[in-house]
Amino acid sequence: MAGEDALFQRFGKEFKRGDVLFREGEPGKEMYVIQSGKVNITKTVRENAKILATLGAGEFFGEMSILNNKPRSAGAVVAEDAKLLVIDPKTFEAMIRGNVEIAVRLIKKLSDRLQEADEQIENLLLRDPSSRVVHYLWQAAVKRGKETPQGKLVNVNLNELHGRMGVSAQEVQEAVNKTAKARIIALVPEGVLVPDTGKMQKYLEFLEMKERFGD
Repeated sequence: MAGEDALFQRFGKEFKRGDVLFREGEPGKEMYVIQSGKVNITKTVRENAKILATLGAGEFFGEMSILNNKPRSAGAVVAEDAKLLVIDPKTFEAMIRGNVEIAVRLIKKLSDRLQEADEQIENLLLRDPSSRVVHYLWQAAVKRGKETPQGKLVNVNLNELHGRMGVSAQEVQEAVNKTAKARIIALVPEGVLVPDTGKMQKYLEFLEMKERFGD
């Protein structure tokens, strides 16, 4: 805790919900590390802002503009009152050069983000809103779901899903209700429970066939 306090005294800033940290297309002069709170990473698609990810404590963002010296590829908005470390390029380079562990963590995180981007592109290729929702939840269950006696638990806020997939909140809710009614998923306080990922994959294939060939 003492180390975190010292870092915050040196690099920390407090932000309120709704604060815009940076916009897509702006030059990037800092990266950020979240000590507390949440931040939405957004992308403008057809003049509408879509949420690509919601990041929490321990996550970092904004490093790409420092690494490649190009404008911001996405925007960042504070989703929940936050305490952030704001790191300038010189400090960032010193941290990477002076600490192998930080460099390895950065490489692993960038690799994870590339994989998540591939998954999101695959999801956006699906035309049917129900297929997009089921596809997202299925991949989340397979790759990030927590093992429980009842199946894979996906910690997800359903109210945030529509921004990530380019569908309306109503379409997300309809797809979730339909999938729960078919007993492919169960809604629980922590998020979504997937009892059988294999069965869910077959349900997704059914939805894709239905979209392709009709009822």
